[in-house]
Amino acid sequence: MTTELMMVIVQENLGAHIEKEQEEEALKTCINPLQQAEEYLKSLVVETQDLASPVLRSVSICTKVEEAFCQAHVIVVLDESTDKEVFTLEDCLRSRMPLCRLYGYLIEKNAHESVRVIVGGKTSVNLKTVLLMRYAPRIAHNIIAVALGVEGEAKAILARKLKTAPLYIKDVIIWGNISGNNYVDLRKTRVYRYESAIWGPLHYSRPLLNLIFDSEWVKREFVATLKNLTATRRQFGGILAAHSIATTLKYWYHGSPPGEIVSLGILSEGQFGIPKGIDFSMPVKFENGTWVVLTDLKDIEISEQIMTRMTSTISLPITEDSQEEQVSDAADFLNRIPQTTFEKPQSLEFLNGFEGKTVES
Repeated sequence: MTTELMMVIVQENLGAHIEKEQEEEALKTCINPLQQAEEYLKSLVVETQDLASPVLRSVSICTKVEEAFCQAHVIVVLDESTDKEVFTLEDCLRSRMPLCRLYGYLIEKNAHESVRVIVGGKTSVNLKTVLLMRYAPRIAHNIIAVALGVEGEAKAILARKLKTAPLYIKDVIIWGNISGNNYVDLRKTRVYRYESAIWGPLHYSRPLLNLIFDSEWVKREFVATLKNLTATRRQFGGILAAHSIATTLKYWYHGSPPGEIVSLGILSEGQFGIPKGIDFSMPVKFENGTWVVLTDLKDIEISEQIMTRMTSTISLPITEDSQEEQVSDAADFLNRIPQTTFEKPQSLEFLNGFEGKTVES
């Protein structure tokens, strides 16, 4: 073997050795995603304990799928860190369905019989809610979608326009798809403590639409601002999400303020001309541990055009015998899925895809 050939072989071996060392070093710096998720949960436990809340007894984490939601009285479902951006309703259905099916099975199997499920987040809120209803039919009446975040955003925009505080604006109604096509109804909205030539006691209020004289601003800029928040997914940030969920939960247990309208995503029974069997945000009040749809409100009819726009992305009935005309192929796709009974989905084969993953509740 010539010296020149030996030098070539040495250089190749040295290059391979260096490359191998670099790969090993890179692997050492990599963090296992599951381990990272568990570490994040542990940090949340410490942060929660730091609150020193008088109502907090203990905090635990669950990293085993089949132990999730064990005897839970309240479950909050938020966006998944693994959620991928999708562009069609059918793709959205296919991406959300496996996890919602798993959650539905585990909730019925492990949670307390009176469990209350609150669905929030930035994407597919109504869709996740209706899928959970389908896959956890025994507690479907106790699954709701949070709409107070959109309410809060609308009140804040209106307050800036009127140069007042959002807390003085009441009775904004959110209709439809909470994280998508919705309709912000200001026909019942009232403003309290508004500084003007007319002043009254604390309970005195005035119709908001009588105070905003620029109707074009309401139709265009106000609507565009809210749509931009939804389109850019900047809505429902951490503080707003926590407050909306906590307030909804407080109302659910203790009742909402008397006379005040609250928006809530619930299963439609055909009220207000809404297609039956879909999850739809509508006006309610909380009392006696449940909610009551405010069907007695006057002058809040929704035009056929607005209703069609809103239901085009959430017309996903959970009842197989629904005779409502479907408005999308994705709706037909979901309607072909049988409503589950209380049995383990596809046995262990289905759960294998989630083995070792973190389930947050």
